Amino acid sequence: MNPGLSNPQRRRRNVMAGAAAVVAAAAGLIFFLTRPTQATTGAGVPTATARRGEFQVIVTSRGELVANKSVQVTAPLNVPNLQIVWMAEQGAAVRPGDIVVKFDASGAERQLKEYEASLAQAQATLDQAIAEGGISAEQDKLDLAAMKQDSERARLEATKKDIVSVIQAEENRIDLGLSLEKVTVQKATMEHNLASTRSKIGSLESQRKKAQDLVDVTRERVARTIVKAPSAGVVNYLMNFSQGWMNAKPFKIGDNVWAGSAIAEIPDLRTLQLKGKVEEIDRGKLLLGQNVRILLDPFPEKPFTGALAAISPLTEQSFEFPPTRSFRAYGSLGANDNRLRPGMNGRMDITVDRLRDVVSVPAKAVFAHDGRPVVLVSGKQGLKSVRVEVLARNPDEVAISGIEAGTQVALIDTITAERNKNASKGGGFEVKAR
Repeated sequence: MNPGLSNPQRRRRNVMAGAAAVVAAAAGLIFFLTRPTQATTGAGVPTATARRGEFQVIVTSRGELVANKSVQVTAPLNVPNLQIVWMAEQGAAVRPGDIVVKFDASGAERQLKEYEASLAQAQATLDQAIAEGGISAEQDKLDLAAMKQDSERARLEATKKDIVSVIQAEENRIDLGLSLEKVTVQKATMEHNLASTRSKIGSLESQRKKAQDLVDVTRERVARTIVKAPSAGVVNYLMNFSQGWMNAKPFKIGDNVWAGSAIAEIPDLRTLQLKGKVEEIDRGKLLLGQNVRILLDPFPEKPFTGALAAISPLTEQSFEFPPTRSFRAYGSLGANDNRLRPGMNGRMDITVDRLRDVVSVPAKAVFAHDGRPVVLVSGKQGLKSVRVEVLARNPDEVAISGIEAGTQVALIDTITAERNKNASKGGGFEVKAR
């Protein structure tokens, strides 16, 4: 301490030194905050390389697999007491003719035995009537032959009228007439008996046919208690609403089914498509036949490439809450895979345009500074921002102009982060870039 200075002078000197220190600190802070286009260092910041080539503009849609073709499995008609006693496993793969559902056939089988017994009895009665009719017809033929023989004998006796007495000749003539009359009566009797036999046999045949029809119908009912797959696919059981909508559950063993009701559906795996939601802003970009790339959540390692097969003409409302309305796009898989099942979720990328020979960077590498897109590249004093023009944007990649291919771009906006940090230290004031 200088002993020649008085206390007021000492205090004045200390105040001036403190003020100079405050001014120097403020100037340093202002200089530090006014470096908006550069970061202190780029070390440790993840980067990516800008590449040049073809850029595919895509519309991304999420959805689930649906079958374009499926058939329903229904309960049989005219079968009493339809109760499920056996079912194929849910989601099991089936081929045409494989058994899907079995119903309780005990009642129909009991009826079948009763009808078969009635058929056997009707057949036996018919056979007996045919045999008796045959015996009666043969007996009538024998009687007719005997009467014809008697009439011939009477005719011979009648020819002796010249050598016998008048009385004897008259008796022979009367006997001949009687014999001829008996032959006529026997012929009529034969026709009557034959018609009666035919009528009886016809009635018995009608009864037998009725019994046979009952047997055939019941056999068909028994056969229909086994429901087979009409086509190849996987089994998907439908909901049983017999207990009301609130208690609806898929059909299971033990359920009673009403005739003709739909029990299951078998989607054709060869017709699987991804049904995805498309927003109205993207609907005008889609055209049938555009290339699609499908990634399913269960198999993310295997992409499927196909084409846009259909687009819904109107929006469809979803059953989500809150409900939304959007278009539906259907993309074909391009290849069959036995592992795929309807209802699997996935993503579909629809290629709506192709930009050739452009520079692209990851979407995370493009930031907004002062409302304009920029990328951060390495400079002499660290990272610096370079303004770019966005040509097209995808969820994961952006096509830009303003930098060359091979440029290393940062994936984290360290400049903005440093600005905010320094602004918070400086009392909440942020110095904008010049």
